[in-house]
Amino acid sequence: MKKTVSKVTNYWQDLSQIIKSKIGVLLVLMLFLGIFFRFYNIDRKLYWHDEIYTSLRIFGYSNQEVTEKLFNGRVIGVEDLQKFQRPNSEKSLIDTINSLATEVPQHPPLYYAIARWWAQTFGYSIGTIRSLSAWISLLAFPAVYWLCWELFGTMVAGWVAIALIGISPFHVLYAQEARSFSLWAVIILLSSAALLRAMRLKTKPIWRFYGATLALGFYTFSLTGLVAIAHGIYLLTIEGFRLTKTVRDYLVASSAALVIFLPWLALIITNFASIKTTTKWTYNEVAKPLLLNWFFRQISQIFIDVGEGTKLMDLGAIAVLTIVGYSMYILVCRNYKKTWLALLCLILANVLPLLLPDLIFGGQRSIVIRYLTPLVLGIQLAVAHLIATKIFSNISSSRRIGKAIAILLMAGGIISCAVISQADTWKTKANNHDTTKIAQIINKTSFPLLISTNNEVNEGEILSLSYLLNPQTKLQLVVEPNLPKITDNFKDMFLFNPSEEWREKLEKALNYKVERVDRSKLSLWKLTKS
Repeated sequence: MKKTVSKVTNYWQDLSQIIKSKIGVLLVLMLFLGIFFRFYNIDRKLYWHDEIYTSLRIFGYSNQEVTEKLFNGRVIGVEDLQKFQRPNSEKSLIDTINSLATEVPQHPPLYYAIARWWAQTFGYSIGTIRSLSAWISLLAFPAVYWLCWELFGTMVAGWVAIALIGISPFHVLYAQEARSFSLWAVIILLSSAALLRAMRLKTKPIWRFYGATLALGFYTFSLTGLVAIAHGIYLLTIEGFRLTKTVRDYLVASSAALVIFLPWLALIITNFASIKTTTKWTYNEVAKPLLLNWFFRQISQIFIDVGEGTKLMDLGAIAVLTIVGYSMYILVCRNYKKTWLALLCLILANVLPLLLPDLIFGGQRSIVIRYLTPLVLGIQLAVAHLIATKIFSNISSSRRIGKAIAILLMAGGIISCAVISQADTWKTKANNHDTTKIAQIINKTSFPLLISTNNEVNEGEILSLSYLLNPQTKLQLVVEPNLPKITDNFKDMFLFNPSEEWREKLEKALNYKVERVDRSKLSLWKLTKS
């Protein structure tokens, strides 16, 4: 009872402080700017490879169907490609689930089922499909406020966290992407807050709610398992590794979530070979110094991200990493164990299983920032706590430090979001090909033919190109090592990203001269008859 009265008192004191100070106006402004940037120019950026597969899955298609129906040597049009990005009355939700289960079981079906309903209800344009993620991302605001209240017992930290997440380049980018990561962020916040509340209230309804959020997390993204491990380590440590009533309630709730997930877990185990095939790129070797450099740059870019290769970005990265380090120091040294351990478990249980294998065995799992969403949220909460603690401190120098950090991060976030909103693509839409430039080159010709194969990730790249190519563009796609029967009806013929062996075979067997377009690094060649 005393704790409840104390929390209510703290609430009204915090509210009074925020209302009296100018910082309250700034925090509300950040919230509205965050909402604005999530929807502004939402359809402008490239509908890239991974988003292509989102549409493919939600409409019930598989990779195998794409290969069989498109990569058969026939001359086809852009419209033939776009059929695989639209609803089909012959495809049901069962086809969506089968497509995921057999080819990419590491992606559970919850987001895809919601996205399928969304597209069938509101339409399947780029902006409409992406807007689902944008609307879902708004739920992160009340969720992070609740988590801050459970962690710190102050509304100030909650409002600062809302502001930081609102204009965070990381959250804005994934709010404008047709993928499950905005939903995953919301569920991580909800499940973490529910756990803390369940540990505090010890009632069955809140434990059931925690179990439900954990189950939703399992069905949203497979790395929720690391979040569940973080929760378990935290609770067992706080309870002194004793089988208390709280531990028993936790085991019941988490076991129920796992039982609910068992059907999909069985599919993951059964089709594990598919996971190894579709994620083999994460095992590509990266030099250790470069890996660590990329890792820490990714951390800085959750607050400030204005593009690569600028001195401003380097200075911003150093400043942000310094702030992050300082916030972790303040978090651990100035708080109770129950507070700092919760965030530390969330961060370390996510990053160590990805970073350590990269450092020991090689790979690049730890530089894929979307996989590090729990780490991102943990860091943002620690920084929000730092700002909230400093900005309302009784010491004037601490208040100045808090205001300086808040202004730097919020100004950097606004500038980053403004820059991102005007871009045609961003590094989060990573691929090996500059799809936009390739489309621009092809579109300058009047009646072109684009020839390609199923090399590497070409299926997704070619479907992505279909959103940018002029309608009169024709394509001829084959499965390597087959060669196409090329007609002489086209004045301009291009070749997109085949294997080197296949390209050499084409030159020799069909007597064509193949030259890179503009002698650039683009994966595009011009074909001329020798």
